Amino acid sequence: MTGKIVKISEDLRGYGTQPFEGPLDLLLYLINQGEIDIYDIPIAEITHQYLSYLEAMKELDLEVAGEFMVMASMLIRIKARMLLPQVKKDDSELEDPRSELVAALLEYKKFKQASENLNSRGEIWLKRFCKGSDIETMDSKVNYVLRKVDITTLMIAFGEVLSRAKSESFHQVSGDDIYIEDRIKYIATCLTPDGAEFSELFADDPRRIVIVTTFIAILELACIGQIRLKQHSIFGKLWVYPANLNIEEAIKIYAENH
Repeated sequence: MTGKIVKISEDLRGYGTQPFEGPLDLLLYLINQGEIDIYDIPIAEITHQYLSYLEAMKELDLEVAGEFMVMASMLIRIKARMLLPQVKKDDSELEDPRSELVAALLEYKKFKQASENLNSRGEIWLKRFCKGSDIETMDSKVNYVLRKVDITTLMIAFGEVLSRAKSESFHQVSGDDIYIEDRIKYIATCLTPDGAEFSELFADDPRRIVIVTTFIAILELACIGQIRLKQHSIFGKLWVYPANLNIEEAIKIYAENH
């Protein structure tokens, strides 16, 4: 089977999310990932993906800037307007509720491309050497290829799991502690050579503390390359596959890193 691989580098620290510079940057990412026509945005699907990402960020105690919340309300407003019947006045064309958003995205995309062009030019100049300068030698043992960590798809899937979990209206004091090591063991029991659906790994216990701990355990296993995450279609379900999964080794590496 083919699909989009969600790659997480081994040097991930703190599970940093995709470094979006603002809500338009996040929206543009979702549009590009879904290979969507920017002039015909499926507003319901994009809104769902956007809100799921924000839900995951809030649950992981990551700071969500106010501008992201403003964009969320704007998307919901556009979605509501598109559901309402529109009355055509005279011979004028019906106004598309998405037009303002599309204009903002096109303008942002233009500046983003210009910024990327300037950045690439800067990288080219950094590789030039003035006459008489010493050229730094490259160590063959060091991997100089840097790849941007992209776990946005995983964050969105996590947000969807959280949105389905029931909100806890009470706090129960319990002596049972939730350990990442135990969730690693549980994940390993769920995985077969054919893999498991991402949401199935959270099905045993609906408490949010367990859901968050399970998500961190998934990140740990992905970081050390013991599981693979794959999405078979755009905005489709995530699947988790074992990759030389060794419980004892995974727990040992986690203990050494923490």
